Amino acid sequence: MTTSPWPLLRTYTGRQLRRIALPLGGIGTGTVSFGGRGNLRDWEVVNRPAKGFHPGTAFFAIRTESADGVITTRAAEGPLDLVDYEGAHGSPAQSHGLPRFRNAEFSTAYPFARLSLSDDDVPVELAVEAFTPFVPTNVEASSWPVAVLRFAVTNPTDEPITVSLAGSLENFIGRDGTVDIAAGNYNTGATGAHGNPRVDIDGVLLGSRGVPTNAEQFGTIALAVLDGQDVTRRTGWADRSWGDSLLDFWDDFSEDGRLDERSSESATPIASVADRRTVPANTTERFTFLLGWHFPNRLAWDKPDAVGNHYTTLTDDAWTTVCRFAGQLDELERHTVGFVSDFLASDLPEQVKEAALFNLSTLRTQTVFRTPDGRFFGWEGCSDLDGSCFGSCTHVWNYEQATPYLFGEIARSLREVEFAHATDDRGLMSFRVGLPLETSAQDFRVAAADGQLGCLVKLYRDWRLSGDDKLLQALWPAAKRALEFCWIDGGWDADRDGVMEGCQHNTMDVEYYGPNPQMQSWYLAALRAAEEMARHQGDDDLATECRRLFDLGSAWTDEHLFNGEYYRHEIRPQTMDQIAEGLRESMGAADPAHPELQLGDGCLIDQLAGQHLARTASLDSLLDPEHVRTTLQSILRHNRREGFHGHFNHMRSYVLGDETAVLMCSYPLGNRPERPFPYFTEVMTGFEHILAVGLIQEGLVDEGLQVITDIRARYDGERRNPYDEAECGHHYARAMASWGAVVALTGFDYDGRTGAMRFTAPGTHFWSTGNAFGTLDANGLHVREGSLFLTSLSLPGQPPITTTADTLTAGSTLPFD
Repeated sequence: MTTSPWPLLRTYTGRQLRRIALPLGGIGTGTVSFGGRGNLRDWEVVNRPAKGFHPGTAFFAIRTESADGVITTRAAEGPLDLVDYEGAHGSPAQSHGLPRFRNAEFSTAYPFARLSLSDDDVPVELAVEAFTPFVPTNVEASSWPVAVLRFAVTNPTDEPITVSLAGSLENFIGRDGTVDIAAGNYNTGATGAHGNPRVDIDGVLLGSRGVPTNAEQFGTIALAVLDGQDVTRRTGWADRSWGDSLLDFWDDFSEDGRLDERSSESATPIASVADRRTVPANTTERFTFLLGWHFPNRLAWDKPDAVGNHYTTLTDDAWTTVCRFAGQLDELERHTVGFVSDFLASDLPEQVKEAALFNLSTLRTQTVFRTPDGRFFGWEGCSDLDGSCFGSCTHVWNYEQATPYLFGEIARSLREVEFAHATDDRGLMSFRVGLPLETSAQDFRVAAADGQLGCLVKLYRDWRLSGDDKLLQALWPAAKRALEFCWIDGGWDADRDGVMEGCQHNTMDVEYYGPNPQMQSWYLAALRAAEEMARHQGDDDLATECRRLFDLGSAWTDEHLFNGEYYRHEIRPQTMDQIAEGLRESMGAADPAHPELQLGDGCLIDQLAGQHLARTASLDSLLDPEHVRTTLQSILRHNRREGFHGHFNHMRSYVLGDETAVLMCSYPLGNRPERPFPYFTEVMTGFEHILAVGLIQEGLVDEGLQVITDIRARYDGERRNPYDEAECGHHYARAMASWGAVVALTGFDYDGRTGAMRFTAPGTHFWSTGNAFGTLDANGLHVREGSLFLTSLSLPGQPPITTTADTLTAGSTLPFD
């Protein structure tokens, strides 16, 4: 167990505890969430989202016995909020009848949560510490299907106190929140880590003999305690009516803090594990429980084809998983503490730290998964009980900036799928990739203009960050086809004038007809990225053509689309025979000759998305910098609202009442189409985050920070879950654009091809390349994890520092004189 205190950023109390649900679990494994009062909620471990789903029994309890024989027994949770509980015939909260602590305070810095509990009637103070390891650059270390629940019991008295902690869990195998095929479930006692005698572990393995082994709901669960001193367990609760099964457990546990076995004929028996210890006077004792799971039968998006899970290929069942994990827990915890400590020690503003760090939780939810070959895939987000919008959607995943800087392996996996599998011989990239890859990768056969062009920018960015020439060499033929697809007859820029005139399907789920700033900024960014990649590949003719088109398109956009305040959309209707195959999806205008659902003269929040991502990838300005700056100021002036009481919204509401946010679009000129694109009245955080990044990049730092502040004020625990910035679903991928503010504020740039690193802002910084991370301070550049190829370091106002050793490994420092 690490002796380092956990670094913490935010504290929530009172009504702010209502919505908190911190996902516990690994990348691609599913999660169970740790609630604001300490309850385990949203059990999303069975290959799908499951908001609101929980086993019939799932709680921890603490028993204390003072030297004078006084006994107290409580659920290890804070008080119920009456918002969550109207009564037995209203919306009963789980375990509502258990006595619990009066006072609760939730402190956190993702992935850590510390719930402090106290009660004048309980002689000890209890802190519930919950986390799952998260180590940037190390995907495997961050992908454990395990929740760590540590109960720190402090005895503030001058006498020893006997303390017992017990965890109880119903064997719900066969249930996933949508179906119930539970049958023949069983629990069996388990002891010891096979092959590792140094690990002291006891608990219960939950399995099933009745659920078909090929069912999506089939698997195993483990509940274990580490380094227990007096461990007892139940593999079943007594089968009694009128709630007396719980009564029997409570009486048994309260009597002496130990559990006596019971037999059960239930199809879903309840397992319990208890550990009893003596806590000396004025000391703290920690009880560490592990909850692990192993559900191998993931399906291919919304089809019946099985694709499986990478994490379940590493162990045979949940017990083997927790045993392997237990042997590495101390090391994994130290690495996680190191990451969060480094990040929080930087000079970043608090709201940026919170937005960037808390949104990383999306990488561990059912939004994402990994197939047995290790490839990474993502939904757009999570509906309550299903994935939301399948296929690693290119235009949504364009915005996220977490994977390239923290897990380069994941980002490169996404690029490999996009170009090597989803791109056909014509260069059309299916903007939703099908599974299984071998048979269904290109089934969707529709190209999104922003998605496809953004993937070219991301390929350049990820090649540059990694310095991996083999990656570019392998994917370049498909990338070249994807670029040249812009120029096919009936395509986006069929006349090769650097302007996107054609039918452009995009992230607004419709097609734009005619030149518009959103697609045009992506096109200009893609042309610059392709120019750089083509030159490196020795294709000078293509590089020259890219530069020609870029120069033409950039000049035309500034001259014709900029209206003095912002860039507008010039609608150009088309006939069906003018549109190449694969450019239209079914949700847009029914008649392209009279297209509805257009942007038109609207002031769009992310009209310069390509510009912002190009800057992040060090491709510099795409358009007139003064026009860009003016546009960003105009977006704030026209779209930012302080209070939504009078706002009409015909679509989804992600902001209400007195909240402050930036609208997707406004029509300050009054020339609104009768039917604009669908989402113009909405607010969505991913778009706000990319706006904030752009503002910071253009020197409007205070304005960018205010946008982020406004977002996080809405995700305050009382109104919304701080770990769930939603859009079309919970845990929406686009919100991971928030990491871009870290890059923008530090002015960080790294070229893995040459080993050159640069910061344009002074101060103490956290940095990450996808393959390494660490800190920069007055003493030097420190590498915490990974391996860093470094030849020069440029700091503001100083000549570049050149290195004598090319590679810095974990734990090393480049000292400053």
